[in-house]
Amino acid sequence: MVKTNQLNSLIPALILSLAGINTAVSQNLDLSNTGQLLDGIAAIVNDGVVLKSELAQQTALIRQRLIEENAQPQPPDLLAEQVLERLVIMQLQIQRADRLGIEVTDEALNLSLADVARRNNVSLTQLPELLAQDGINYAGYRREMREQLVIDQLRQRDVMSRILVTPGELKDYLERQEGKAHINQEFRLSHILVSVSTTATPEEVDREQAQALEIFERLQSGEKFAELAVTYSDGQSALEGGTIGWRRGNQLPTLFADVVPGMQPGQFSEPIRNASGFHLIKLDEVRGDETIIEDQTHIRHILIVPNEVLDDQTVRQRLIMIRDQIIGGDEFEAIATAVSKDPGSAPDGGDLGWNGPGTFVPEFSAVVESLEIGELSQPFKSPFGWHIVEVLGRRQHDTTEDVKRQQALMALRMNKLEEESELWVRRLRDEAFVEYML
Repeated sequence: MVKTNQLNSLIPALILSLAGINTAVSQNLDLSNTGQLLDGIAAIVNDGVVLKSELAQQTALIRQRLIEENAQPQPPDLLAEQVLERLVIMQLQIQRADRLGIEVTDEALNLSLADVARRNNVSLTQLPELLAQDGINYAGYRREMREQLVIDQLRQRDVMSRILVTPGELKDYLERQEGKAHINQEFRLSHILVSVSTTATPEEVDREQAQALEIFERLQSGEKFAELAVTYSDGQSALEGGTIGWRRGNQLPTLFADVVPGMQPGQFSEPIRNASGFHLIKLDEVRGDETIIEDQTHIRHILIVPNEVLDDQTVRQRLIMIRDQIIGGDEFEAIATAVSKDPGSAPDGGDLGWNGPGTFVPEFSAVVESLEIGELSQPFKSPFGWHIVEVLGRRQHDTTEDVKRQQALMALRMNKLEEESELWVRRLRDEAFVEYML
């Protein structure tokens, strides 16, 4: 079976087509006098449409998913409304991508599909059969993955490219996090958003706030968070029961950061207001605080790049001579500064500093791992050219602070991305012409 969590993580907002739900779908389609299924329009979205057949397929899929997760499905009409709004938002994003000329090549699509196959321990050619075991039509899956990749590129252009984290913001963030016990904890969260239009009147804001408070009261009375999320949430994870997955303490969205660390697993928040609307948060699970120890190697190298004058054999022979000179007593640093073509390390005598696993390309890493401390390698080739490398030291290093800094940078970017994405989607929706035909 396909690991659905992997599929969903790769395509978080994607609604998959199923080949094996024809019975469920047919119940939502009109029949002609001949008994044949007739398609129709569920919604007009600018100059495009959402078809009734598409809506029926996706509604059946979500309903099936909820049943499999032991969540009580909502009444069909309510669930269909949620799914239709998701499809409208998808259509708006695809339309904008088309206007901007954003495309995904077959090569890029196949790379993504190959990644899904690899993480499910099958080949790309075996993937259609594996998907079919879960009732998923491969052609539909390819189409919808392409659409999601297009949307990812669109969001990179419209949202991510405008998000900047200044050194001052990073410094302030790290200072605020100092001494907080939760910084390295991870929190699994769920989320309900009652959105507020960017052009909402005070009366409309009050109405949305009242709905958020009603949801909160229903949660207090024992109704399931996931079921209410499917029915009422305008968030991008609504049809997944509001689940947004694991977040480190220093990766919590700004809106959540002051609330979540003080919650207990199973607890949910009162409605929290921001520019995109009213949010309710549920803490599903918490897990540990860890010190991160990394095996690091201190190395230096000399790089020479073949060109029209210097072929591979000539470069290799030259490095053999340089290696002999260094073994004979010449200074590595002086030679590296004079001849190495690595602009990053040559001014430092070829020194690459301390580095952990995964820093370098496999060809380079394999040689480094084979050397003893103080040992100078034979010339070898990587995608960048020909090298000789020396291992200066090995250590186990506590990288917790380094990781905190990288995580803080990521957290700030993700916080801004989430907030901006919600507003961006609402703007797309507010500026669109949408007519529901049901």
